[in-house]
Amino acid sequence: MLKVGIYGGAFDPIHNGHLITAQAVKEMRELDRIIFVPTYISPHKQDVEISGVDHRVNMLQIAISKIPYFEFSDVELKRKMVSYTVDTLRELSERYKHIELIIGYDNIFKFHTWRQPDEIIKMAKLVVLRRKLNIPRGQQNKFYRAAAFVKSPFIQISGSVIRRRAQDNLPINFLVPEKVQEYILKNKLYRGNP
Repeated sequence: MLKVGIYGGAFDPIHNGHLITAQAVKEMRELDRIIFVPTYISPHKQDVEISGVDHRVNMLQIAISKIPYFEFSDVELKRKMVSYTVDTLRELSERYKHIELIIGYDNIFKFHTWRQPDEIIKMAKLVVLRRKLNIPRGQQNKFYRAAAFVKSPFIQISGSVIRRRAQDNLPINFLVPEKVQEYILKNKLYRGNP
């Protein structure tokens, strides 16, 4: 039985921090695969402008194409609307019986606000990325107690910094895979949105 990790996000762009974190979680949780699930519109970031689906998917596929245990799923993109994790897991659980949902440390304290959080934890094990600098804050509710915490690498790379640097015509070497950098430059991405 395959053990898969679901790693969602805008991936605008996918960067080396995403890839290093995914690799670390795969090893620590002894997963067979990590499935990257780019969001169409995140319910928590509906007011944030993101790049078009085609560019984000192309960059994601370029970044993971040579890594056999990294996969891409367009399950949320096909809906063309706000995607909720519970719906994504319902669909993916038809293919995978052992699912681990990878979320950031901050998300565990607001997990009770997600749509149908109790259903989510029935379908997937919560795996929370925790770095040395994270300080417990908020209440340790049932979702916190049900989660598995992994010490993820502390990598200070963010999509917003990459977009800003690209907009300012500054190098983004070492922040994204080389082929993703070539794609960004060739398509003149992020020239108008930080």
